[in-house]
Amino acid sequence: MDKKINITILGLSITSSWGNGHATTFRGLIRELNKNGHQVTFLERDVPLYASNRDLPEPAFCKTILYKDLDELKSNHEALVGEADLVIVGSYVPEGVAVGEWVVEIADGITAFYDIDTPVTLTKIENDNFEYLHPDLIRKYQIYLSFTGGPTLKTLQKFYGSPMARPFYCSFDPELYFPEEVQKKWDLGYLGTYSVDRQKPLEDLMLTAAMNLPEKKFSVAGSQYPEDIQWPTNVDRIEHLPPSEHRLYYNQQKFTMNITRADMIKAGYSPSVRLFEAAACATPIISDYWDGIESIFEIDTEILISRSPEETISYLSTLTNVDVKAIGERAREKVLKEHTAAHRAIELENYYNEALCKRDLKEQSMESL
Repeated sequence: MDKKINITILGLSITSSWGNGHATTFRGLIRELNKNGHQVTFLERDVPLYASNRDLPEPAFCKTILYKDLDELKSNHEALVGEADLVIVGSYVPEGVAVGEWVVEIADGITAFYDIDTPVTLTKIENDNFEYLHPDLIRKYQIYLSFTGGPTLKTLQKFYGSPMARPFYCSFDPELYFPEEVQKKWDLGYLGTYSVDRQKPLEDLMLTAAMNLPEKKFSVAGSQYPEDIQWPTNVDRIEHLPPSEHRLYYNQQKFTMNITRADMIKAGYSPSVRLFEAAACATPIISDYWDGIESIFEIDTEILISRSPEETISYLSTLTNVDVKAIGERAREKVLKEHTAAHRAIELENYYNEALCKRDLKEQSMESL
């Protein structure tokens, strides 16, 4: 792309990955945008949870600005937002509706909503919960960058009036995620923050298998799990694993487990960033099933689907090392071809140009009236 874009992003967090998957996604995308010559500024609300858990306080690939509240954002950064070529507001931004209304009112450039939680967002809206997005605001953003593809895109355009809803999956950075020759510590591991709707599938597909395979080793890494959970004795618990340790964690697993949130299963076409990171490490994935997963990975050859503890047990007990290695390598090949942060940066450039053309055509049409 010849034209260099001046981009302002208002996101949940880029400085802290504590309890969220947004930071790693933003970091990879912005790093690649920076490599492509674009100038990116990230505006982040300074909240106590992230302030005390910052694992990347000053990213080298963008300018990061912390603001304390909405008033400070509006009074100190109006020019930054108003003059940018592209302004992106992310999901779960505090007071996101007010932030979004302000952005679409003052921005001269293209405006976009980047939803890293699309199924959760739409469920909230259906329940009249407008925590960070109101349905009336959807039609005002010129682009809706959706974590979810498939039929959800039609819903966003036809029902909610988005002028341009596009799939924008999470991604990974090949410089950070790759295979390593390290000793395997666990037969099956899982990386994910606690979620009520994921806990039962985790228990069914992984922990029950662990109880029935006492000779094998398991691991669950992630924050916010209730203290009263009774973990099987052969399951190691890791309270928080910073992104800098994710690659080693995946490489220390013979298999990794993927558990999907209920809203994302319902919507389908919602691949987690953990899928791409694990695949990049050539660690074979055992996943629950959701519509559209076969559009990301080929089932049985690039990913394994488990619907019961018995199926998980079968994978752990019967597949040969040759089979295991082949599945992991094919998945790695797939994500390197389609799901790196560099791919997403190019997609964003293309979506920006598409929206720019739409706006120019609309303005020309209005002038001709």
